[in-house]
Amino acid sequence: MDTLSKNREQIIESIKTLPEDSLDELINFVDYLRYQATEKQSEKTSRNFLLSVAALGTSVEKRDN
Repeated sequence: MDTLSKNREQIIESIKTLPEDSLDELINFVDYLRYQATEKQSEKTSRNFLLSVAALGTSVEKRDN
Protein backbone atom coordinates (compact mmCIF):
# COMPACT_ATOMS: atom_id res chain seq x y z
CA MET A 1 0.00 0.00 0.00
CA ASP A 2 1.44 3.39 -0.94
CA THR A 3 1.78 6.31 1.45
CA LEU A 4 -1.21 8.19 0.04
CA SER A 5 -3.48 5.19 0.54
CA LYS A 6 -2.17 4.70 4.07
CA ASN A 7 -2.81 8.36 4.88
CA ARG A 8 -6.34 8.16 3.49
CA GLU A 9 -7.07 5.04 5.51
CA GLN A 10 -5.69 6.67 8.65
CA ILE A 11 -7.88 9.74 8.08
CA ILE A 12 -10.97 7.60 7.51
CA GLU A 13 -10.34 5.59 10.68
CA SER A 14 -9.80 8.79 12.68
CA ILE A 15 -13.06 10.26 11.36
CA LYS A 16 -14.95 7.13 12.38
CA THR A 17 -13.90 7.67 16.00
CA LEU A 18 -14.84 11.35 16.17
CA PRO A 19 -17.87 12.36 18.20
CA GLU A 20 -20.83 13.41 16.10
CA ASP A 21 -20.66 17.04 17.23
CA SER A 22 -17.09 17.36 15.88
CA LEU A 23 -18.06 16.58 12.29
CA ASP A 24 -19.19 20.14 11.50
CA GLU A 25 -15.83 21.47 12.64
CA LEU A 26 -14.05 18.82 10.57
CA ILE A 27 -16.02 19.80 7.47
CA ASN A 28 -15.10 23.45 8.02
CA PHE A 29 -11.43 22.53 8.39
CA VAL A 30 -11.43 20.41 5.23
CA ASP A 31 -13.11 23.25 3.34
CA TYR A 32 -10.43 25.61 4.64
CA LEU A 33 -7.67 23.26 3.45
CA ARG A 34 -9.27 23.07 0.00
CA TYR A 35 -9.54 26.85 -0.11
CA GLN A 36 -5.90 27.20 0.90
CA ALA A 37 -4.78 24.76 -1.82
CA THR A 38 -6.84 26.64 -4.42
CA GLU A 39 -5.36 29.97 -3.36
CA LYS A 40 -1.80 28.61 -3.55
CA GLN A 41 -2.46 27.27 -7.05
CA SER A 42 -4.07 30.55 -8.11
CA GLU A 43 -1.13 32.53 -6.71
CA LYS A 44 1.33 30.30 -8.55
CA THR A 45 -0.56 30.70 -11.82
CA SER A 46 -0.77 34.47 -11.39
CA ARG A 47 2.92 34.73 -10.59
CA ASN A 48 3.85 32.68 -13.67
CA PHE A 49 1.59 34.82 -15.82
CA LEU A 50 3.09 38.06 -14.53
CA LEU A 51 6.63 36.76 -15.04
CA SER A 52 5.84 35.73 -18.59
CA VAL A 53 4.26 39.12 -19.34
CA ALA A 54 7.37 40.81 -17.98
CA ALA A 55 9.47 38.45 -20.13
CA LEU A 56 11.09 37.02 -17.02
CA GLY A 57 9.47 33.61 -17.16
CA THR A 58 9.92 30.83 -19.61
CA SER A 59 8.27 31.42 -22.92
CA VAL A 60 8.17 29.76 -26.29
CA GLU A 61 8.79 31.98 -29.26
CA LYS A 62 7.77 31.21 -32.79
CA ARG A 63 10.48 31.88 -35.30
CA ASP A 64 10.00 32.52 -38.97
CA ASN A 65 12.40 30.32 -40.96
